Amino acid sequence: MDRDKAVEAMREMARLGIMPVPEGRRANASFVVLLRNRELDQFRATMRQLEDRFNRKYHYPYLFLNDEPFTEEFMRFIAASTTSNVTFATIPHDHWSVPGFVDEEKAAQARRKMEENKVIYGGSLSYRHMCRYNSGFFYKHPLLHTVDWYWRVEPGVDFYCDIEYDPFLYMQDTGKKYSFVIALKELEATIPSLWQYTLEYMKMTNASSNLFSYFVAESGNYNLCHFWSNFEIASLNWLRSDAYESYFQYLDRAKGFFIERWGDAPVHSLAAGMLLDHSQVHFFDDIGYRHEDFMHCPDTKADLAMNLRCQCPPKMKNFDRSQGSCLPRWKSYAPYLWSRRDTDEALRLMHENRILNSLVRDPEIV
Repeated sequence: MDRDKAVEAMREMARLGIMPVPEGRRANASFVVLLRNRELDQFRATMRQLEDRFNRKYHYPYLFLNDEPFTEEFMRFIAASTTSNVTFATIPHDHWSVPGFVDEEKAAQARRKMEENKVIYGGSLSYRHMCRYNSGFFYKHPLLHTVDWYWRVEPGVDFYCDIEYDPFLYMQDTGKKYSFVIALKELEATIPSLWQYTLEYMKMTNASSNLFSYFVAESGNYNLCHFWSNFEIASLNWLRSDAYESYFQYLDRAKGFFIERWGDAPVHSLAAGMLLDHSQVHFFDDIGYRHEDFMHCPDTKADLAMNLRCQCPPKMKNFDRSQGSCLPRWKSYAPYLWSRRDTDEALRLMHENRILNSLVRDPEIV
């Protein structure tokens, strides 16, 4: 059986809930939760679902991270919510602060302008710290140095389906590096220069990938699609790689995490597009999930076994079918080997479009 058929067979077994789990076999993995003390109640509800749906059978540990010390009450209630090991840690100050190369006054002006323009979280400094931390620091925490895989979990999310196999082992056994359940478009106002810096980095490193064109519109610009990172199961070894670290450092020095409002979701997504093969990214169709007003639910009408395992809210719209979803593009995407020539052409089109847009705004430039 070739690799593609083997992967498809494992996927189908997972969907049917018949994937065997060898006795005692587990991945070297952990849940990673970035959380504030005030979010205790929200997370306890999420944790109860995650335990009931999956972890009561597998007992993977949790690592809780906070930029402030956790309270005794928080740690006591969390520890009582699972039979798995739980660890609480404080984020190093230099991982959650404005770096010295960023002009803080200029950054504050940018936040005020975004807030005036009603960009979501546009005025928030703490949100920017979170996005930068998730983009380039969480995987460097000493408690994760010897861990291979992570599953990111956020407070207040819902898990709607019983997960009767081990997603970590699925990722490991099938050669995956990154996964998602929801793909959608980013707010353009938050990342006006991210595409330019990404293309310039690709040109500098002569990057080539058969996944990157998933993120490219017909115009040559960024189509704004990204894998929503509030749910992600991925390889920590990939994030710790020299290739990913180099890209993050390049973006960090560009200052867009603070002068703009770059999110970790488009950063992770474009990094995957640039550095991973299409076959290394996985869509977990069989994991029912909700974050805020965005829900992914498997097709329970066409699959009886899935219907028995899932309890998705019948009155909530499945975001997969929404206009803003990038999942249809993922399902129809045909891998194309992006080359240096494509990067040069995308940069040319980007600069050309900027000139045309400036002429539209101010015809007297001619």
